[in-house]
Amino acid sequence: MRKSFVVVLTAASIFAFVDRVSRAADESQDAAAMAKALGQAIVTLQQGLKASQREGSPISGKYELENGVLQLSVYAMKGDQFVEVIVDHKSGTIKKAETITDAGDLKAAQEQSQVMAKAKVPLDQAVEAAVKEASCCYRGNYRAVSVVPMLKADQPVADITLMGGKEVTKVTGKLD
Repeated sequence: MRKSFVVVLTAASIFAFVDRVSRAADESQDAAAMAKALGQAIVTLQQGLKASQREGSPISGKYELENGVLQLSVYAMKGDQFVEVIVDHKSGTIKKAETITDAGDLKAAQEQSQVMAKAKVPLDQAVEAAVKEASCCYRGNYRAVSVVPMLKADQPVADITLMGGKEVTKVTGKLD
């Protein structure tokens, strides 16, 4: 009985280790793919957030690879509606704006809007400050890849992901 327990425990540990290594490899490949794709982008995340204001108040934004194609997506709130705004990463123009209907995306948008209701600093300004600080402190050329507002100790903050080459750094920006 004890031997079986040890075998099961060992097997579980090996699977957990392999899963962690696999996820780390996937993240590394994702970072490399994103770094390569960002080379095509002329528009910064901050500029994308500003451009999306035509469709509503930005509540989050990110560069993402959608089916291998770089896309700048911003969630915005207009009245009591939430829209996903796709901003052209080369020109800064709005490609499309669609009402968010997916239950998971809608829940995320509602949570983000509640945080932004408490914020005093717009997302583009928080991102700009984070990029400047990272470029100064880490001595590199960093670019914001995503910004998501959240509450920490009941204070609004922005979780900002930055990339410098293939290096990924996460920072927290103040929104109050």
